[in-house]
Amino acid sequence: MRANSQPSAIVERSQLPQASRIVVKVGSSSLTTVGGGISESALSTLVQRLSAVRNAGTELILVSSGAIAAGLAPLGLSRRPRDLATQQAAASVGQGLLMARYTQAFAAHGVATGQVLLTADDLIRRQQYANAFRALNRLLALGVVPIVNENDTVATHEIRFGDNDRLAALVAHLVKADALVLLSDVDALYDGPPSEGASRIPLVESAADLRGVRIGSVGKAGLGTGGMVTKVEAATMSAESGIPTLVTCTDNAELALSGADVGTWFKARGGRRSTRMLWLAHLATTQGRLRLDDGAVSAVASGLRSLLPAGITGIYGSFEAGDAVEITDAQGTVIARGLVNYSSEELPQMLGRGTRELAQDLGEHFERAVVHVDDLVVV
Repeated sequence: MRANSQPSAIVERSQLPQASRIVVKVGSSSLTTVGGGISESALSTLVQRLSAVRNAGTELILVSSGAIAAGLAPLGLSRRPRDLATQQAAASVGQGLLMARYTQAFAAHGVATGQVLLTADDLIRRQQYANAFRALNRLLALGVVPIVNENDTVATHEIRFGDNDRLAALVAHLVKADALVLLSDVDALYDGPPSEGASRIPLVESAADLRGVRIGSVGKAGLGTGGMVTKVEAATMSAESGIPTLVTCTDNAELALSGADVGTWFKARGGRRSTRMLWLAHLATTQGRLRLDDGAVSAVASGLRSLLPAGITGIYGSFEAGDAVEITDAQGTVIARGLVNYSSEELPQMLGRGTRELAQDLGEHFERAVVHVDDLVVV
């Protein structure tokens, strides 16, 4: 098992051919036709390029969209459905078709594949997380290419990743990958609309490199759920957890995996967080906000202190104990996210008061922190 706290050994894109483990994500728009069916030529070309990487000795995990899109034609649907039940039905039909194509295409290059379907719960709950890690690690040890997708058939709006870019970032973190490659039909991140003569951004070293950049959603209408916005979010999430990420188009896959200067490279920075903290920082749906005074802001921003009721000056939204909330300074700037230990109905009587006083007046239940440091991530 690899050490989770160590940064990736891959620093530059030119080192990608030396990576021992890579996660590659491909979007629906790269695999399907506008009519909704699977593009045999696109899938075969992608598999040929990925098989060459796998047969050269690099462990490979493919996170693939396309199940819902592949299920449209067999169900007689002309476009991606909006309601969850029909999306689930399309995913149920399409996932089998998609895996059949992948299994056949990889087998032609002597590569075995295995299907892995995940929900957000699988990567944020300790037992499921351990099971997912063990299964993926064993598949890789056996020389298999795991093909991962969100389990759209059973996932609900509340537990969805929202798109496979974020799923790929979490999978890369889960398996301790050396790099993440996000493939779509957009060749790179630009500093504005490419149609207006914008320039490619070859390297992102920090959030400062993205200031002033207009990031839009580009791709085949109606097929995918992502876009450049979600790719940048996923790449940032991955880079901030120590895994460098390359964003480029599927047509550039061969060049990208050979280390060529294509796409946009998000340089890794910082140590690797736990997957639970990544979820809390980037994926959790917040139900409310807590506004703090300056002293509490300093304590929380250190990342070493729990949030106590004495430092809270305002409560916004309706939430229950265990929900995720945003934590802001007096001006409303979000400084952290956390899992709150009290409901929005319990908190008003606690504001500005110490935990000992609260325990004496209201009972021992109220002696806990509002957000424990172990359930808090500074953003």
